[in-house]
Amino acid sequence: MNADLLAALLIGFLGSSHCLVMCGGIVAALQLAMPGQSFWQRFRLQLLLSLGRISSYALFGALIGYFGMQAMQLAGLSLVWLRLIAGLLMLAMALYVARLWFGLTYLERPGRYLWRLLQPISQKCMPINNAKRALGYGFCWGWLPCGLVYSALSWSLASGSALDGSLFMLMFGLGTLPGLLLFGSAANTLSRIKNLPLLRYSAAVLLATYALYTIWLALQRLTF
Repeated sequence: MNADLLAALLIGFLGSSHCLVMCGGIVAALQLAMPGQSFWQRFRLQLLLSLGRISSYALFGALIGYFGMQAMQLAGLSLVWLRLIAGLLMLAMALYVARLWFGLTYLERPGRYLWRLLQPISQKCMPINNAKRALGYGFCWGWLPCGLVYSALSWSLASGSALDGSLFMLMFGLGTLPGLLLFGSAANTLSRIKNLPLLRYSAAVLLATYALYTIWLALQRLTF
């Protein structure tokens, strides 16, 4: 589980480039929705937004971990099958980080229906001028359709428990923090560093290696 948590942190950090593309406009718009705030007041509200977002990830991970375990037990199937799926999705994440294949974006389509229900609720938190509204909007924001998040959730599904599923998504969310808390030139600098070919391919190789190891272990258990 410790290796899985480190992998979750790495996925969140490396994948936050996707977050900046997908959610950068939201971050910029939210800055404008904080009227009359100083820099540090806006930063505090941004931090609370991210805490709300990460809280929703942790809750989602707990639900997926619990109900995934229950479903597999009712079906009489081993959690090893879920572990195999998680390994395959991490391999897809490695290809995404290396910019060789972007199939993870197809996972975002089903989540759009849920977001349509939550989006009106999030609008009631505008303008974001206090901690309660920041946390509320951030919690809704965490349910925005995202292939990166759904890929990470597959590990919560394979974790076998609500606690482990929640911890995995918590670490994933913490990994995304630097990219989304920084903005302007600082975010651009971080994005350029993460997009260096050597760093990007090295990270992709690490993720792919761990994914293949996970797949090998799952196949070994299924075979023997």
